[in-house]
Amino acid sequence: MSHEALARRAFLKGAASGIVGSGLMAGMPAFGLDIDPARVAHEVAEPGQDAGAKPKYSIKFGVCGMSHDHIYGMVGAIQRGGGVLVSAYGAEPDKKAAFAKRFPDVKMVGSEEEVLNDPSLQLILSSTIPDQRADLGIRVMKQGKDYLSDKPGATSLAQIDGIRKTIAETKRIYGILYSERLEVKAAVKAGELVKAGAIGRVIQTINIAPHQIVQHGADPYAGGAGGRPDWFWEPTKYGGILTDIGSHQVDQFLYYTGSTEAEVVASQVANVNHKAKPRFQDFGDMMLRGDRGFGYVRLDWFTPDGLGTWGDGRLFILGTDGYIELRKYVDVARSKLGNNLFIVDKNEARFIDCNNLTLPFGPQFVSDVVNRTHTAQDQTQALLAAELVVRAQMKATKVELKG
Repeated sequence: MSHEALARRAFLKGAASGIVGSGLMAGMPAFGLDIDPARVAHEVAEPGQDAGAKPKYSIKFGVCGMSHDHIYGMVGAIQRGGGVLVSAYGAEPDKKAAFAKRFPDVKMVGSEEEVLNDPSLQLILSSTIPDQRADLGIRVMKQGKDYLSDKPGATSLAQIDGIRKTIAETKRIYGILYSERLEVKAAVKAGELVKAGAIGRVIQTINIAPHQIVQHGADPYAGGAGGRPDWFWEPTKYGGILTDIGSHQVDQFLYYTGSTEAEVVASQVANVNHKAKPRFQDFGDMMLRGDRGFGYVRLDWFTPDGLGTWGDGRLFILGTDGYIELRKYVDVARSKLGNNLFIVDKNEARFIDCNNLTLPFGPQFVSDVVNRTHTAQDQTQALLAAELVVRAQMKATKVELKG
């Protein structure tokens, strides 16, 4: 047991003794304060056997659209996998200037066509305005290239139908970077544990996904650090809260439960506190039922500045023989470090620090482009997640709270 954990336990026991001694809780047991230290373990996840390995493959790729700053994480993932960024296009002058500053050796071009028509490129990345991503991806695939979209990868059922049709015709890859699973080390570790049967069969996932509109003092290349563009406030552009940030969470529900079929049981959205932007949705939730498990997702734009990061994303995975909790981005009031994984099984409770883990998505996706495989992401599952959030948005009850 770590020194920090022992000190915390001693503090809690001392505080409880003081309360009971004062008579405020006389006669009541000190629930949960007599945990056996032998049943609590603190681990640090190993980086993985491929941590120091050089990328096995190399491809050339381009960027076509950088409306959301997620593009920086997307580029980083592909570069880690051996990708070489050749050229980039951005419609917004401020985004284009920031990108050129970050990547001074990359050729900045004046149109989408200059990227799409470059025969040297095998892969195109895009974080253009959400309602434009699917049509762009279809054009990319018809040009004989693979595509990696920021989430959401589509904002309508018609777009998803078009994506599936084009995949069948071209045999190209339409990837969607659901970064809250694929680029979060604790989420990767959770997947390894679930696959190994550490908590038995997964029954349910619960995702709590708070976000922050303006990220004060944040990474200048993170979404929201410089304010939000006009399209951010329009559901027709960003897809609505369930389609947009909810796509991360539905991807996790499908992945951890292993569901290949699913439906939206209920969903609702609201604008609680942004009346100056009447079409914006700052709260939403949904309940899902899959063929192998259940899911619940809560989304909001109410992360306070006091947290120190853009959101306290939490995931609970319930299994038949145990459960896992992830605190992905912060351990509130204890540590600013994210990638915290807690697992309880029939033998013990464990805390696993996952910060040393190696992220596999980039190398796997580059390998998929080269070898025509789907190791990094299941294509069918990725599009099922995209379809479910669109359906959740379509059937959502619009709620107006009083007062």
